[in-house]
Amino acid sequence: MNNLTKEECLALLSNNYLGRIAYVLKGVPEIIPITYYYYPERHSLISYSSPGSKIDAMRINNLVSFQVDEISALDNWKSVLVFGEFEELSGIDAKHLLHVFSKGVKKVILEKEKLRPKFISDFSSKIEKDSIPIIYRINIREIKGKQKL
Repeated sequence: MNNLTKEECLALLSNNYLGRIAYVLKGVPEIIPITYYYYPERHSLISYSSPGSKIDAMRINNLVSFQVDEISALDNWKSVLVFGEFEELSGIDAKHLLHVFSKGVKKVILEKEKLRPKFISDFSSKIEKDSIPIIYRINIREIKGKQKL
């Protein structure tokens, strides 16, 4: 097993759009899959969610972990682990970053899967009816990766 360089870690983040976010909810660690976009201009991850326990938990304790994997076989994989801080966005910043998220994920899907999704709902969680999405950023504080080839 080898360590990935920072550049290799960022390439893995940039070339994917599905990962798992870990946070603490009522003293218990939780981890769930999310759609994300790596935003290199701010060295951060952008995502969104309906209101709920995940957002409530990250508002209380903004420290999170995030993991992305590319697994081809038991002896052929790469994995990146991010440590960061949750930041809820609002107003024009939220609207702008939701656009960046949508455009960025569509580009990754086109490059990786040769598909052209039209709407966010084609590749990400659907927002509940009558719910305003919460746009957030994970500001990356540390990143590390491993690979086995």
